[in-house]
Amino acid sequence: MTDTDPVAPSLDDFARLARRAFDALPEPFRAAAGEVVIRVDDFPDDETLAAFGMEDPFELTGLYQGHPIGDRDAMGPAREPSRVFLYRRPILDEWCERGDVGLYEIIAHVLIHEIGHHLGLDDDDIDAIEGAD
Repeated sequence: MTDTDPVAPSLDDFARLARRAFDALPEPFRAAAGEVVIRVDDFPDDETLAAFGMEDPFELTGLYQGHPIGDRDAMGPAREPSRVFLYRRPILDEWCERGDVGLYEIIAHVLIHEIGHHLGLDDDDIDAIEGAD
């Protein structure tokens, strides 16, 4: 994939960009993220959209699914691994509509936002941190 390719980046291309964005995070942030699984899908599934009261699959660019680190019970039963979902088509749509930021930057932004949820931050906390840059 290059910036001049006329073909939309594939799921694998997105996964590579997400990995690059994750690897670029400061070490303490990466370490705190632990073993979170990063998954790239074209769209959220119908069940996910319904859970958020959404009908348009382009409304959701990413999702954290799991129990935030601070809410975990070390002695409790094993849980499913925490996951960050990046939704390729809505991210591509946002990238095309905006036209003022690179695809990598949007992927990194969505990834960081969802990892923030993994760390127990809410949207206001994440917005405040991003606004401090």
